[in-house]
Amino acid sequence: MNKREFIKLAGLAGVAAIANPSGLFAAGEQNKDLLAAKAPFELPPLPYAAGALEPNIDQLTMEIHHGKHHAAYVKNLNDALKSSPLAAKSLGQILSAVTAAEPAIRNNGGGHYNHSLFWSLLSPTKTEPSAKLKSAITEAFGSDEAFRQKFGDAAKGVFGSGWAWLIVKKGGQLAITSTPNQDNPLMTHLAKEPGTPILGLDVWEHAYYLKHQNKRPDYIAAFWNVVNWEKVSALYEEALKK
Repeated sequence: MNKREFIKLAGLAGVAAIANPSGLFAAGEQNKDLLAAKAPFELPPLPYAAGALEPNIDQLTMEIHHGKHHAAYVKNLNDALKSSPLAAKSLGQILSAVTAAEPAIRNNGGGHYNHSLFWSLLSPTKTEPSAKLKSAITEAFGSDEAFRQKFGDAAKGVFGSGWAWLIVKKGGQLAITSTPNQDNPLMTHLAKEPGTPILGLDVWEHAYYLKHQNKRPDYIAAFWNVVNWEKVSALYEEALKK
């Protein structure tokens, strides 16, 4: 997505937000745009100031995480695609087609998608899940507390670097899973449990080490304070249509 396209999409999202004050429609559309984008990919701006999530996620971590780590994934993905037959495909198509035989595209394509989604799943403003998502969480996990415990256990259980996910499986069921490194549940040839991600937590050390050092559980606890539940709810609604 180039700068002109981004500005246009941002304007459309603003119109949608006026028409739908909850912002759910706009949030779902933004994810469609992410998956539909084609190379050359660009680093998306943060949807808030780098320090807006403090004290839960500190400004310096956000600046390095977004401006250095994510930027490197974007650059390396564009470089890797120059000699790949996947170059003409959308990001969503790349993720569903990539295999272990293409490590540079796997790692950097996943890194770009995962981080682009992750920034949108965070918010400095307190939000709540929709009634429909709350009901689905209770049905799948017994209670919100049980869901958070299971999701937190998945995040703590990642050995080394990776992600914890809440996904929507075919049929609309919610499930919690995890992936190593920059893999994600859209990678149908690689994921142990494929599905549509609606909530993800980055547990690479670069996501939390400056503030929390080796205390990953503290980072996980802080994460719940900044989850953008409006975005998660919009992604849930969108996933049910697939």
